[in-house]
Amino acid sequence: MLLHPVAGLAILLGLLFVMFQAVFSWAGPPQDLIDASFVALGELVGRVLPDGLVHSLIVDGLIAGVGSVLVFLPQILILFFFIILLEDFGYMARAAFLMDKIMGGAGLHGRAFIPLLSSFACAIPGIMAARVIDQKRDRMTTILVAPLMTCSARIPVYTLIIGAFIPDRTVGPGLNLQGLVMFGLYAAGIFSALLVSFVIRKVFWRGAVEPFLMELPTYKWPSFENVARNLLQRASIFINRAGRMILPLMILVWVLSTFPYPPEGATGPAIDYSFAGMIGHAIQPIFAPIGFNWQMVVALIPGFAAREVAVAALGTVYAVGDAEANVGALGARLAESWSLATGLSFLAWYIFAPQCVATLGVVKRETNSWAWVGVMFLYMIALAYAASFAVYHTAVALGAG
Repeated sequence: MLLHPVAGLAILLGLLFVMFQAVFSWAGPPQDLIDASFVALGELVGRVLPDGLVHSLIVDGLIAGVGSVLVFLPQILILFFFIILLEDFGYMARAAFLMDKIMGGAGLHGRAFIPLLSSFACAIPGIMAARVIDQKRDRMTTILVAPLMTCSARIPVYTLIIGAFIPDRTVGPGLNLQGLVMFGLYAAGIFSALLVSFVIRKVFWRGAVEPFLMELPTYKWPSFENVARNLLQRASIFINRAGRMILPLMILVWVLSTFPYPPEGATGPAIDYSFAGMIGHAIQPIFAPIGFNWQMVVALIPGFAAREVAVAALGTVYAVGDAEANVGALGARLAESWSLATGLSFLAWYIFAPQCVATLGVVKRETNSWAWVGVMFLYMIALAYAASFAVYHTAVALGAG
């Protein structure tokens, strides 16, 4: 039944649908606990430290920024829980077999399913896993489209914007509207990867895709120890990433958002006179046609170092711009500051936007060419801008501006 060309695909889609519904419905309580913990920590530190630069750095920069990223840890772990469970069951190889015909029609080799599935966690292991594909053209096609799969670093961005602009309501038996939107974003990434691979094969490499042969493992019960160990490993990677990459970037964003001080007699928010405000206002006209304000532009810049840093940067920028507000209410603040069209445009941007710098470095290593890195970066920027433009103007025309 699981290998049936019709019933098997229906079961696969059903499993994916349940997975993305669970990302929202199961993660709520632990997210609330983490959020409340960071709010309490910010209030405690705020009472201990006197007002000044150190107070602003720790409360508005570090706690608000890092906390706005770590609050999404439960959703990332839920996603990995399903992926690890399905791998241990022996189901993933069956899913690759089911997807072979669809992927072959789009110009992808059947073996590309595993690298592309790995890219849901992070594009870097997905790109490296493409080494199992023998033919160079099939391997290159997989590498070029792997970043379009929705990696876990996008989850903080998706869940922040969905939580701020999409109502948390039930639209059917067991169907949550926010989960449906999340499923749609993942589906958009998958569809775009298939479409881009089809274009790549027509433009760069012509010819039939090699037949797909693989051994199907036996079904087995998952090992609780293996699942727990892998989940702990993923949590450790995410938290270490927050410490090694997000923390220094948040300090940089705080510095840019704080200095220089506004001149005497200034009437606008202090951040408008800072380096971040200057940079954001200078670049914002380029992004104005897709509805981005200057705060969003500021968040995009460190987001190229790591996707999830965009959320932390927004938390830092808005906390500095409105220091008296609750640092745990970033979603509510965005809902007040952005229109629905702007929020949807931001989501569309992150479906296609270029990957982090580390991913581009791995592409260079795997292809041994900066030219392919440039091709990937440019086509993803073009797709992101075009998608955001279309979504923003469609939403405005429908009255969501």
